[in-house]
Amino acid sequence: MQAQEPINQENKGALSGIKVIDLSRVLAGPLCTQILSDQGAFVIKVEPPIGDETRHLGPPFDPKSGLASYFSALNRGKSSIGLDLNKAEGIDILHRLLSDADILVENFLPQTMERWGIGYEQTLAKLYPKLIYCSISGFGETGPLGGLPGYDAVLQALCGIMSVNGDPTSGSTKVGIPIVDQMTGYAALSGILMALFDRTKTGLGQRVEATLYDTAINLLIPQASNWMASGQSPKLIGSSHSNIAPYDKYQVKNGEVFIAIVNDHQFKKFCRYIKKEEWISDINFSTNSVRNKNKQLLKDEIEKALYEFDIEHICQELMRIGVPAASIQSIPQALSHPHTQHRKLMIDQDGYKGIRSPVILSKTNFKMYQVPPIFAEHRVQILKNLGFSEEDIQRLENEGICPTKI
Repeated sequence: MQAQEPINQENKGALSGIKVIDLSRVLAGPLCTQILSDQGAFVIKVEPPIGDETRHLGPPFDPKSGLASYFSALNRGKSSIGLDLNKAEGIDILHRLLSDADILVENFLPQTMERWGIGYEQTLAKLYPKLIYCSISGFGETGPLGGLPGYDAVLQALCGIMSVNGDPTSGSTKVGIPIVDQMTGYAALSGILMALFDRTKTGLGQRVEATLYDTAINLLIPQASNWMASGQSPKLIGSSHSNIAPYDKYQVKNGEVFIAIVNDHQFKKFCRYIKKEEWISDINFSTNSVRNKNKQLLKDEIEKALYEFDIEHICQELMRIGVPAASIQSIPQALSHPHTQHRKLMIDQDGYKGIRSPVILSKTNFKMYQVPPIFAEHRVQILKNLGFSEEDIQRLENEGICPTKI
């Protein structure tokens, strides 16, 4: 059986013909499946009767659709149906959806699918041998923390990320974006694509697992390897770098500039630009190793030297000579930056505004976006494609198996 075509989309992407059943909610799973949709996959978002939690995470809400902006950021390009998987007929409908599916993504607490009788090893691998099953969880099923719920900021705290984010004045601070959730979504995406490639050789699907814990630990580069090599626990470093100097933010007369110098050649260019050529041969600054040992002294001297510089000019001129530098911009400034426009990173289509996926394919890049769905918006077409009559569809709604409202 061929995969159903996406609703209101053309079939042009690298993943056209791939059908995805998305049982995930909140961030990591929906981000993963949104990127699959962006490349042409047909994604059916199966939501519980209460809907995806992010539908309620506002304000802000879109004044026209009523959707929370959080939900809209993660669910474009998907078709939506509500399904109560606590009911036997809800499970039967899920099986119909899976009969020609390529990928299933879920982020329930471990063993939830097994309690419903639809665990991967328990049931689905036997019924659908080509299915790629991706489970996303906080900690995995086993181990001291196995089966527990995971949330981004909690993982940042638990896995050491907060211990190096912030400075002695501010104390430990979580990263300002849900970095663990987002990177877990990309980890899941990578695993799914690897499994798809493997299926071209074996003809068989497999289970893909991504956890917030594994992802957070993997984000500790280079702090973890620094500790392994030195035995010294990394500490709060503010905006500086543990291994590189100068690599920090600096005050100029009308703002703050971030300068990232990663080699001695760049440092020499920087010294000549600010008319401090004597630093090139200074025993405290001549190599990255000694600069890193004298980081605070170097920062103080740089800020003295930069005090009269204009932020816009110094950034442009340093970048022009090959020294990475930038002013610290707000979110609105970053999204309205001319290079953001040049890269076509902003989506503004059919009343939907968002940020496109970061990967561009030269031949099969999918550029048509379907707006994020209202809850159960596509239930009628999805159910009809599964063979249900209008009377059946009405009954499923009346019995709460396929709800139409949250």
